[in-house]
Amino acid sequence: MDDATKQQLIYEAHRKSTGASYFLWFFLGFFGAHRFYLGRTRSAIFQLLLCLSIIGLIPLAFWWLIDAFLIPDMVRDENLETIRKLDGEREEERLRLERRRAHPTDPRVEEIREMSRRRLR
Repeated sequence: MDDATKQQLIYEAHRKSTGASYFLWFFLGFFGAHRFYLGRTRSAIFQLLLCLSIIGLIPLAFWWLIDAFLIPDMVRDENLETIRKLDGEREEERLRLERRRAHPTDPRVEEIREMSRRRLR
């Protein structure tokens, strides 16, 4: 499997769905379930706390309605963040391979380094 296919499969496994977000919003939105799903943990906890107080239900109802319009942007942002993380991991792997090629290590050198580390402990 080539690297591009592997990256695509990883993205598909981590991709957030707008439909699932709306489902969570509609049925469990007052508990902040859609925000937990989209990685917005702080605001989800705040929604959950508001839900537990009687006074907080009124502002939470407005927040719940506003979230209906914000969900597509939240899903897009979360998916873009997933892509950025995957690109960062790919870049780190590329740099690691370049370093390995630039400085091939002799097993004897690694053995000497390991012995030095043991002595320093």
